Amino acid sequence: MNKPSQDFLKALLETPSPSGYEQPAAKLWRDYIKDSVDELIPDVHGNSIAVLNPKAEFKFMLAGHIDEIGLMITHVDEKGYIYTAQIGGMDPSLLVGQRVIIMNEKGPVLGVIGRKAIHLMQPDERKKGVEMENIWVDIGSGSKKEAEKRVSVGDPMVIDVASRTLNGDKIVSRATDDKAGAFIVAEVLKALSKKKLNISVIGVATVQEEIGLRGAITSAYRVNPQAAIAIDVTFASDHPETDPKKIGTVKLGSGPVLHRGPNINPIIEKELFKIAKAKKIPYQLTAEARATGTDANAIQLSRGGAATGLISIPNRYMHTPVEVISTKDLDNCIKLITEFLAAHPANRDYRP
Repeated sequence: MNKPSQDFLKALLETPSPSGYEQPAAKLWRDYIKDSVDELIPDVHGNSIAVLNPKAEFKFMLAGHIDEIGLMITHVDEKGYIYTAQIGGMDPSLLVGQRVIIMNEKGPVLGVIGRKAIHLMQPDERKKGVEMENIWVDIGSGSKKEAEKRVSVGDPMVIDVASRTLNGDKIVSRATDDKAGAFIVAEVLKALSKKKLNISVIGVATVQEEIGLRGAITSAYRVNPQAAIAIDVTFASDHPETDPKKIGTVKLGSGPVLHRGPNINPIIEKELFKIAKAKKIPYQLTAEARATGTDANAIQLSRGGAATGLISIPNRYMHTPVEVISTKDLDNCIKLITEFLAAHPANRDYRP
């Protein structure tokens, strides 16, 4: 991965973009690719749609969601402490002791998530799980009036952590789910812009995936592609307390994950395998016995249906502030999709 790509990935991961509030990250994404594409369309929902070779009849869509999980202010008490609800899903116990960034019209507000100190808990309290109503955000205000000068009910927030390199190719960050996918879409578009294409490629940084695949629904309806690939993350099984019998054998650094199942068009599946083998691109394989919880689900069902594939990046500790991925998997995913689309004929019958 070259230095500009590394810098873009880091900036994308660190820019807050909880579902419904993705625009700072979406603008960063659009600015990064604007000189490489023929058309760039931000839509009313917040999706960013970038088009290569728009006059071609066959439309192939790529989607990676740019939103992340987060929190939202629901109540400010009389002492100025803030209570929240989740945007997307996470384990509340992971929130205790975290720093947060609150997104406000006046600018970011810093805070911390507090809970009763363990010294003050009764033995039975220590055994209970953490509930959202038992934790709060402290922004250093001494009263409700003082807090409401800085924040408001409905303001979103994210955990305040930076992206870091763990060891060589390993990155630790919040929100690799799925800014890794949005990053890959951007990099594929930049790579394909230097090639002669037989088809139109439409890359979308979709919004609101974490609250119901919403951006994929609206963008796929607008684009109306004949075929598509969603890029997301999937569960790595190379760490303790995971069962490969349930989720498959998936290791960081061993290549992007291809999927088989009813959400995956069998011809896209076959062609991806063919390209990976021909170009000696490492890949892994998992089974998806039902609809996936990804943008591929929504795209497959758009309008009269689209032939849809899914490629995933192995991810440890999903929906935590310390998700871990490998840049090797990102690079091989970019190469696989670029080779696949660069070789795509002007038309292909994807009917099973």
